[in-house]
Amino acid sequence: MSATVRHPAFRSVSDAQWSDWRWQLRHRVTTLADLEPLVDLTPEERAGIEARAGTFPFAITPYYLSLFGGPDCPVRRQAVPHVAECEPSADDWSDPLAEDDHAPVEHLTHRYPDRALLYVTHTCPVYCRHCTRQRKVGDARSAPSRADLDDAFAYLERTPQVRDVLVSGGDPLSLSDDRLVEIVARLRAIPSVEVIRLCTRNPVTLPQRITPALLERLRPYHPLYVNTHFNHPKEGTAEAAAALDRLADHGFVVGNQMVLLRGINDDPETVAALGRFLLRHRARPYYMFQCDPVAGTAHLRTPVHVGTEILDALRGRISGLAIPHFAVDLPGGGGKVTLAPPRQVAHDGAVRTFRGRGGRLFRVLDPGS
Repeated sequence: MSATVRHPAFRSVSDAQWSDWRWQLRHRVTTLADLEPLVDLTPEERAGIEARAGTFPFAITPYYLSLFGGPDCPVRRQAVPHVAECEPSADDWSDPLAEDDHAPVEHLTHRYPDRALLYVTHTCPVYCRHCTRQRKVGDARSAPSRADLDDAFAYLERTPQVRDVLVSGGDPLSLSDDRLVEIVARLRAIPSVEVIRLCTRNPVTLPQRITPALLERLRPYHPLYVNTHFNHPKEGTAEAAAALDRLADHGFVVGNQMVLLRGINDDPETVAALGRFLLRHRARPYYMFQCDPVAGTAHLRTPVHVGTEILDALRGRISGLAIPHFAVDLPGGGGKVTLAPPRQVAHDGAVRTFRGRGGRLFRVLDPGS
């Protein structure tokens, strides 16, 4: 776990201010002029910032910026635009998961029979460069009004097959305590909604947001699940660990959804180290996602086989609890499919042959054959 760090530019900030999530949001770095004195930018980063200014903004909290290393730093590469984002790819999509095509009302996606995604804000502490919703996050025009959300609640009330609602955005924890609790309470009042998931990267990019006061106010609406999004062990700081511990202590069930990113976390050692960090702080590695083919991310995508090879390398080496499911969210709204390395190498009548740990072959009698 990384020690608490601060960029030299913020060392004079009081501990009270540094620990205040509102201070962190107010002092996000959002322009090239603000970032240049803080980071020795490469020409490719500077060109990326300028080229993407009108299409997908950047924003970085002082906390997350303090984790930056050099140009190849896995944290920095997730937050600072790069000119490679401007290189088109044959499989680029604006809305790769067809969320807008599956929106029966504004700001609600109903793609699976029993699940729906509720979009509650356009704001995030940090705009991840691999974001699936680049088409709308950071754009105030995409922010839902109260009337929009009332329409979404009304749809859920008349659609009782939806039992699981993912509250997302943007990042729902960008909202005030009052507004977030109001939304969660409204969902909990719908009898058919059994599970509410808060989809947030705040434990990673703004762990100061995970306050005891907020968690106490949300506690009456359990069961509440948190889907968070750590991508690299370097994000596993003391502050992040404390945020995860607070969530677990207050009864939240936490799962992590890592996105597989080229040159950032596409190797077994990194995935294993991240899984161990998460388990130490009672967060379950849930999914390792193939990076969605959203425009601007071609340089971050890995071949699909990389994901299965990582799982193959981990199985038998570390606890199964630390190994996520590898999932591909099919473009066009096809839904998630999970992939696993092939371990059955032969099937001869009632005998199946499997490749076990270390490559050894094992024969298993299949009584169903």
